[in-house]
Amino acid sequence: MRVVVADDSVLLREGVARLLAETGFEVVGTAGDAAGLLAAVAGSLPDVAVVDIRMPPTHTDEGLRAARAIRARHPGVGVLVLSQHVRASYALELLEGGADGVGYLLKDRVADLEEFAAAVRRVGAGGSALDPSVVAQLVDRRRAGADPLDALSAREREVLALMAEGRSNQAIAARLVVTERTVEKHSAAIFAKLGIAATAGDHRRVLAVLVWLATPRVS
Repeated sequence: MRVVVADDSVLLREGVARLLAETGFEVVGTAGDAAGLLAAVAGSLPDVAVVDIRMPPTHTDEGLRAARAIRARHPGVGVLVLSQHVRASYALELLEGGADGVGYLLKDRVADLEEFAAAVRRVGAGGSALDPSVVAQLVDRRRAGADPLDALSAREREVLALMAEGRSNQAIAARLVVTERTVEKHSAAIFAKLGIAATAGDHRRVLAVLVWLATPRVS
């Protein structure tokens, strides 16, 4: 899987590139700013662009805007955005065009190389990867007062959180040490209780869950 890495910090950029290379990825380009990132992606058309959310000149959301530009110009390129802080609004902005090939992780997750590499592969394969902290923030926004999430069992809430992170039924089953059939039953119950139409693709399912979680509760 071919990857471009963009971060204004040389240390972080080269560190992430080296970690990915050691895990079997081919790093085909690096960049220190949004313009360099867009040029690197256009020149190499990687499977995934790993992008720092804050880059020069203002160090605010240049990376996010570049990620959205990549999605618009090169739909076949997955985008995994790395951020220092949890901003659910950034994740939702990134997901506006769909959840296919999209990821949003805290930089701390890079330290868990196995999980980080799995997230990059998932995004590169057209899936999604959302940081558990972002999912928790969205769930908290929904849970003020009476809320349909209260109807979910403890296990269903676990499945919902993993589903929103972008994990497949197989991955959820492995994490919870249950069968895929059990996960399917929990998923069906979740969709029924939340009033979400089930869809065939895991990434479309993720988007449906995230949109529902992000919608303010109606009193």
